[in-house]
Amino acid sequence: MADKREREEKREKRESRRERDEEREELDERVVDIKRVAKVIKGGRRFAFRTVVIVGDNKGRIGIGIGKSRGVPDSIRKGTERARRRMKKVSLSGSTIPYEVTGTYGGSKVLLRPASPGTGVIAGGGVRAVLEAVGVRDILTKSQGSPNLLNVAMATLNALEQLRSAEELAAMRGKSVDEMRPFWERVAQYKGVKPEEL
Repeated sequence: MADKREREEKREKRESRRERDEEREELDERVVDIKRVAKVIKGGRRFAFRTVVIVGDNKGRIGIGIGKSRGVPDSIRKGTERARRRMKKVSLSGSTIPYEVTGTYGGSKVLLRPASPGTGVIAGGGVRAVLEAVGVRDILTKSQGSPNLLNVAMATLNALEQLRSAEELAAMRGKSVDEMRPFWERVAQYKGVKPEEL
């Protein structure tokens, strides 16, 4: 009887490990920045690596993690773990965002503007990595201020966190959900076609 219970427990552990591995595979992990940082101590300087990692599921969830370690692989692993723990849900509108938004973090400022289907991701560096990981495929962006990759990525995340879905906006403003939808979705609905076909 005890052997049977042990076997069942082992099987359950194997299945849960397999599920975790499958979940890990479907997430999009991107290393955005690796910098060497120094800590001044009594005997001189101690060098380490700071890594910025972006993790997303390409379906509206995104997380940014920072890992520091004496070795690059360890700092990447730490950053990935932190990014996974900090994943947040973002409101998207199909393959773009519902409306124009500006995010700031430190000295960086990022403007995100929705684009019609087929435009692509018009962005560079940290902004592109965040938007592609979250699942945005059509967007126009402009990065202003500090070009620091960590601050730019965090400013992009700040902008995405400000987005609200059409349902939330309709509830806040006391209007119908259709009135709150982006222009191209309303036109597509009126014409009876998909937004991509416009």
